[in-house]
Amino acid sequence: MPQKAPTELGQKPIGKLLISYALPAIIAMTASSLYNLVDRFFIGQGVGVLAIQGLTTTFPFMNLSIAVGAMIGVGASTLISVRLGQKKYDIANHVLGNTVTLNIILGLTFTLACWFFMDPMLYLFGASQEDISYARDYMEIILLGNVISHSYFGLNAVLRAAGHPRIAMRCTLLTVVLNTIMDPLFIWTFNLGIRGAAIATILSQAISLAVELSLFSRKDHALHFQRGTFALDATIVRQTLTIGLSPFLMNICACLVVGLINNQMSRYGGGLAKGAYGIVNGIVFLFLMIVMGLNQGMQPIVGYNWGARQNERVWKTLKYTIFAASLITSAGCFIGVFCPEPIVGLFVNKAEPESAQFIEIGSKGFRICVSVFPIVGCQMVISNFFQSIGHAGKSIFLSVSRQLLFLIPFLVIMPLFYAERGVWMSIPMSDIVSFCFALGMLWWEIDHIKGTANSEIPKTNIKKFLNIQFRKSEQNAVSQTLTNDVH
Repeated sequence: MPQKAPTELGQKPIGKLLISYALPAIIAMTASSLYNLVDRFFIGQGVGVLAIQGLTTTFPFMNLSIAVGAMIGVGASTLISVRLGQKKYDIANHVLGNTVTLNIILGLTFTLACWFFMDPMLYLFGASQEDISYARDYMEIILLGNVISHSYFGLNAVLRAAGHPRIAMRCTLLTVVLNTIMDPLFIWTFNLGIRGAAIATILSQAISLAVELSLFSRKDHALHFQRGTFALDATIVRQTLTIGLSPFLMNICACLVVGLINNQMSRYGGGLAKGAYGIVNGIVFLFLMIVMGLNQGMQPIVGYNWGARQNERVWKTLKYTIFAASLITSAGCFIGVFCPEPIVGLFVNKAEPESAQFIEIGSKGFRICVSVFPIVGCQMVISNFFQSIGHAGKSIFLSVSRQLLFLIPFLVIMPLFYAERGVWMSIPMSDIVSFCFALGMLWWEIDHIKGTANSEIPKTNIKKFLNIQFRKSEQNAVSQTLTNDVH
C-alpha cells in the first residue's frame, strides 16, 4: 500500500480517477452480490424451493446485521477519507482502531439480541410452518459468525477509503471464490443442506478478514494498527455513528420493508410468490450493488477533495457518477423486461413440480420491479453524495424516504386493488416518487453547496446538468411495460 496513494485523489483527472477507484469497487460489490446469488443457486438446486422460501425469510435478519455493520464501516471510511485529505494521519489511525472495537462490541450485541428472539422475529418477517426450519438453520450459523462478517465488511470499506481499492477488491474476490468452492462441498458432499451454505459464507469471510488484518498490521503503511487506538474515543465514536446513521437507517427501513413484502407476498400469492421475490430481489440487488460500488469509488474522491477544498473536482465527480449509475440501472431494466424467464429459471430445479409456476411468478415480478429502474441509479448517487460531504441529514432523508415514506404505504394500499401484482407494482411506484424528491433536494441545495464550497461553477451549467430526461423511446417503453403489467 504505497503511502502516496491518498494524494492522487486530489491530483489526477476526475474521469480516470473515478474509473480507477470505482472499477475495483464495482468488481468487489458485484462479487459480494454474486456470492449471495451463488448461495441461492446451490440452495435452489440442491435443497429445493422450500429452502429458497426459508432463505427469503432471513433477508430482514440479514438487513438488520448489514445495518449495524454499515453504520460502522461507512461512517469510519468516510471519516478516514476526510482526515487523510486533511493530512491528519494520527486521527485516521485512531479511527481505524476504533472501527475494530466497535465491530466486535456491536457484532456480539446483535448476535445475542437476535439469538433469543429468533423464532418470533422469523414469523414476524414472513416465515411459515413449512419453511421456518430452513430459515432457522441458516440464521443460527450466520449469527454465530456475525462478528466476523461485520469486521470483514468494515475493514474492506476502510481499505477503499484509504486509497487502496484494488486490495479491497482482491479480498472480496477471494471471498467469492472460496464461497463458490465451499458451497457445493458443504451442501452436497458433507450433506449439510442450507446450513452448509451458511458455513461456507462465514468461513470464506473469515479467511479474507485474516488477510485484511495482516495488511493493517504492517507498520510501514501510513494507515495501520497502533497501540492505544483500540480504546474507544467518544468523539470518534460519535462522528462515526453520526456519519454512518444514513446507511444504518436505510438498512433498518429495508428490514421493515422486506419483512412487509414477505408477509404481503405470502398473504396474496403464497409461499411461491415469497420465494420468487427472494430470487428477483437478489438479481435486482446485483445491479444496485454495482451502483453502490460506483458510489464507493466516488466517496473517497469526494471526501478527500471536500476536505482539501478542491470543490470543482467534487462537483465534476458527482456529474460523472450520476451518468454512469444511470447507464448501469438502464441495463438492468433492459434485462429484466426482455429476458427474465431464463434468469429466474437458473435458481430452481426444473424437476420440482412447482418450478414452472415459480418461474412464471418470478418473471412477471421481475418485469414490474425494473420497469422504471433507470432512474434509481441517480437517486442512489445523490443520496451518497450528501453523505460523502458530511450532510448527514439530507442523506438520511433520501435514504429512508423511498422505503419508509413511499414504499410502505404503496405496499399496504396497492395489494387491496391488484392483489399479488400490487405488491410488485409498489416497488417502481416508490422509485418514481423518491427520484423526484432526490432531484428536487439536489436542485434546492445547489446554492447552499456552492456557498459552502465557494464553487465557481456557472448556474446555467448546473441547470443543464440537472435537466436529466429519458429519450422519448425509453419513456414509451417504460410506460408500455407498466401498462402491460397492470393489465
